[in-house]
Amino acid sequence: MDSSVELIAEVPGFIRLHKDGRVERLNGNERVPPSTDHHPTGVSSKDVLIDPGTGLSARLYLPPLSGNHHRRPLLIYFHGGGFFIQSAFSPFYHNYVNSLVAESGAVAVSVEYRLAPEHPVPACHHDCWVAFQWVARQTGPGAEPWIADHVDLGRIVLAGDSAGANLVHHVAMGAGGASAVHGSGPPIEDPVKIQGIIL
Repeated sequence: MDSSVELIAEVPGFIRLHKDGRVERLNGNERVPPSTDHHPTGVSSKDVLIDPGTGLSARLYLPPLSGNHHRRPLLIYFHGGGFFIQSAFSPFYHNYVNSLVAESGAVAVSVEYRLAPEHPVPACHHDCWVAFQWVARQTGPGAEPWIADHVDLGRIVLAGDSAGANLVHHVAMGAGGASAVHGSGPPIEDPVKIQGIIL
């Protein structure tokens, strides 16, 4: 039998692992671009590269801005998919996070973490912690303007479904024992505050 066809593992309807090392995802592969022009909800979105070394990226969502310039809460979202399928850029998650932003008025960061089996767990946990630290550093010159200009880093909510809920728990536990800005070590006074988690 041709080794490119021979399977070594399969989750029917979701993923196939071939003997030659090829990974075939059967679900959650479709990607949509960010809404560079305003989405019908009025929410804008764009993609940012967080870590060029690993390819870690995220999609940012900005709600319609009214005349007042108050700072908004920030939602950091980790998508589900069993750690091996789906994407922050899939139509499902793009539309879902867009609707959350439209309804809440919060700014959002939807994290595109690396997937198993190409990147075994805990790579996704590492990516989500790095994304959280990246958010915490978005103040001052050179910062991402959608965060620096519009977000109150003292009002962060972490949210995720399925595998994403596990990632929320991991980041929340890590943030409880370390400064988000400075990494590991004893907790210090930090402008970054997690106000809630949604699992």
